[in-house]
Amino acid sequence: LCHVYQHQCRFTEAVAFMKGCSETWNSLMSFMYTHNWWHVALCYLEGGGSKEEVRYIYDEHIWKELERSDSMPAEVYLNALGLLLRVFLRGEFGVFEDRLRKLAKCVTDQGLWFLEWHLDILMLWGLSYGGEAKAGEDLLHELKSRFLMMNKKKQQLMKPAIKLAEAVFEYGKGDGSRALKLLGHEFCAADYKIIGASDEQLDVFTELHIILLLDGREAQSAIRAVEEQLKKREGAPFLWSLLERGHAILGSEEGEEEEEAASYGKKARELAAKYFTEPIM
Repeated sequence: LCHVYQHQCRFTEAVAFMKGCSETWNSLMSFMYTHNWWHVALCYLEGGGSKEEVRYIYDEHIWKELERSDSMPAEVYLNALGLLLRVFLRGEFGVFEDRLRKLAKCVTDQGLWFLEWHLDILMLWGLSYGGEAKAGEDLLHELKSRFLMMNKKKQQLMKPAIKLAEAVFEYGKGDGSRALKLLGHEFCAADYKIIGASDEQLDVFTELHIILLLDGREAQSAIRAVEEQLKKREGAPFLWSLLERGHAILGSEEGEEEEEAASYGKKARELAAKYFTEPIM
């Protein structure tokens, strides 16, 4: 039900439903426990809730899972990294910087590598941005080596995964233009399901691609990509803010988009204002 609420941008209802069930989660394995809270945090993010609410969930319901004697660190790190990348793409990373650096040190442990492509790709961003670029280089090098050892059929299947891995690593290092060149100007999340991520987990890479287009001032391509997402989720404030940014770029270049950009920014703010008003308890 949370997936349905979230997809329909009914973020307040999704959080109320999940928090109402949360007392039954304590016996769950690490992945399911932290993934449930990842969904709650994501609803706050997507609905324009405060970063403080997201930080609380990260600290108290994701990172704290590591204190359990039977916790599975790799499963915790997967949800932690997925959430932090979402926060980063929305700006105002601030208080999360130290948390990412702490997490990056944890995932230098090579015993965590090569468990699944989705985790490896998220670790590449965490390592490269979190001050552990050398470990990230080692991980990427080994992933490429393993890719080259595959037969031609398997290589063709995994080509999107290795391309995404390298792009995410370059983005973490601050080379957005290189990351965009690797991904190209068209991005279809369905092509990357091979990494083992769900549709909701893949959304972050769609957002990353749009931001790479905007950072590269490829406004028309970015606008088309955002409009495609809005067909599915027109109640998501962040998408409208990305659309505002795209039209603002066109306005600065052509001088005709300022009013339209402002209307999209207003739409983003209006949507965010209608969701969360109460702090997390």
